[in-house]
Amino acid sequence: MSLFEKIRGEFVDIIEWLDSTNDTMVYRFQRYNNEIKMGAKLTVRPGQKAVFVNEGRIADCFEPGMYTLSTQNLPILTTLMGWPYAFNSPFKAEVYFFNTRIFTNLKWGTSNPILIRDADLGPVRLRAYGTYNVRIVKPEVLLQELVSTDGLFQVDEVSDHIRNMIITAFTSAIGAAQIPLFDLASRYREISDTIRLNMQPEVQQFGLDLTQLLIENISLPPEVETALDRRASIGVLGNMQQYTQYQVANSIEQSAQNPSGGNSFLELGVGLAMAQQVTNALHPNAAPPQAAAPPQPTAQPQPAVPPAAAPPPPPPPLRPSGYLSRYGQTFGPFSVNQLLQQGLTAQTYVWRAGMSGWQFANAVPELAALLPPSPAA
Repeated sequence: MSLFEKIRGEFVDIIEWLDSTNDTMVYRFQRYNNEIKMGAKLTVRPGQKAVFVNEGRIADCFEPGMYTLSTQNLPILTTLMGWPYAFNSPFKAEVYFFNTRIFTNLKWGTSNPILIRDADLGPVRLRAYGTYNVRIVKPEVLLQELVSTDGLFQVDEVSDHIRNMIITAFTSAIGAAQIPLFDLASRYREISDTIRLNMQPEVQQFGLDLTQLLIENISLPPEVETALDRRASIGVLGNMQQYTQYQVANSIEQSAQNPSGGNSFLELGVGLAMAQQVTNALHPNAAPPQAAAPPQPTAQPQPAVPPAAAPPPPPPPLRPSGYLSRYGQTFGPFSVNQLLQQGLTAQTYVWRAGMSGWQFANAVPELAALLPPSPAA
């Protein structure tokens, strides 16, 4: 033994672990020849646990705190070693520190699509991903089942296995729930809790606890998402007439920005749309009946109206507009003055809202008063 080793052996040992990483779950304390002096100081910090192992057998466990090692606080190890009372010689043992904090933001996701049957869309391939949190709750179980002699056990050594377990549980939960795809987003929390509770017994077999599991997204294949976007766009449009008006208004704005580029079809469409809007504005609550077969005039011919006769000023009309019929075609709507400007005669068929059918103009009181009197027979 060198002088330096002899001097170091005279010092009281200090056993502790300061974690400089964020992903170490278990650390085996490095000790020269694994010799620990009786009376050594053991420091277990918050979020840690310490386990002593002697000749492959788990001995004593320590919660957070500072300890002076003696036969009193090492009862199991004392029994295993057969120490007498007040034993104070160096002894050999392995000390494992366990990081009991919660390891957060661990990723999981489906490496391949999952095929399910949806009531609305039929067979659909899904992908999903999210995060989960895990912590050590039983260090002795973890040491036996996964760590063994690993002196530096990190979270990625168990995360892959847990991720595979989550994918299996997710597939089973989605298939059993039979939730429509359009309702999945509103039930992420419910599905996540179901998966976590179903997985808990399996995870606890390793001395771990799955504290939280989150679903961030469940996605469809790109081609299905594109089809759904188109379907949603049609639903957003709603009234196709309003959509057409919107498109025409946009076309007018674009044409105004490009005055040199004429478009005859666009101009025709705009003109028709504007004419229809004017018609609807003049008479929004009623539409004229079909004028394909107006009643025939009576056998008695009416004398022609003298061209020089001028009608008196019309009284206020009872209706805002009316229609007239010539040669089986309907024209209008027109105001009273516009009807007179159209060459209205006593034998012109007219109609307005509230009338049961076409009538001669001289049969409508508000028009008859405006027509010139018929010459005497």
